[in-house]
Amino acid sequence: MSKKLSFAGFSQPNLNPSECNVLITEYGYDVFFSVTAFCLILGLGAYYFIDQAIVKLVLISLSILLFIFTLNFFRDPDRASPQGDTLVLSPADGTVIKIEHVVEDTYIKGEATLVCIFMSPVNVHVNRNPVTGTVGYYEYVKGEFFAAFEDKASLKNEQTHIGIENSHGKVYFKQIAGFIARRIVANVKVGDQVERGKRFGMIKFGSRVDIYVPKNSEVKVVLNQKTVAGETIVAEMK
Repeated sequence: MSKKLSFAGFSQPNLNPSECNVLITEYGYDVFFSVTAFCLILGLGAYYFIDQAIVKLVLISLSILLFIFTLNFFRDPDRASPQGDTLVLSPADGTVIKIEHVVEDTYIKGEATLVCIFMSPVNVHVNRNPVTGTVGYYEYVKGEFFAAFEDKASLKNEQTHIGIENSHGKVYFKQIAGFIARRIVANVKVGDQVERGKRFGMIKFGSRVDIYVPKNSEVKVVLNQKTVAGETIVAEMK
């Protein structure tokens, strides 16, 4: 089970009720605690050592805003996944920016449907397994850092490729770094048994997830739809 740091009582507008008790993902502890220390030093330093009121106010405000942004980015709310062995759930919070029929040659090795989900900096960035099954493929690919919503990002950006198989078929998906993102976390390896809706990693600071499902799957999302990792049904395998 993923370890999380809890901030009970912290709430923000436009968040789901389940996100009001903010949990910080273990995948972001390094950045979160570093930024928190910086914000404390900046805020306290400005309060005690800066005499000009305007400068003091600006620096303290910046430290508070930076802390809130970091807390918001690394939040990790609990999710309740729908039941159904044939369901393929969204690996990420975000917006569906592409749905198309393709030929997937790496893992599915045949016709498939591709669903692309763009994750903005305000989304929850913890990723979850789309299906229950066995990890049959894993690859880390070094690359560039084009904007995640561009088509070439899927081909040229830094990314990880993960394939999961169960009795209903194969699902293949990619964590793709964006223009700002500089680190992908994926705590899986070939042979692992994974469970639908459980956390497995994250992409830090803006990104995209591409998910491929078998061609006979029934896609349940539409363009521009908002997705919730571990809850939104992307497709149903037949």
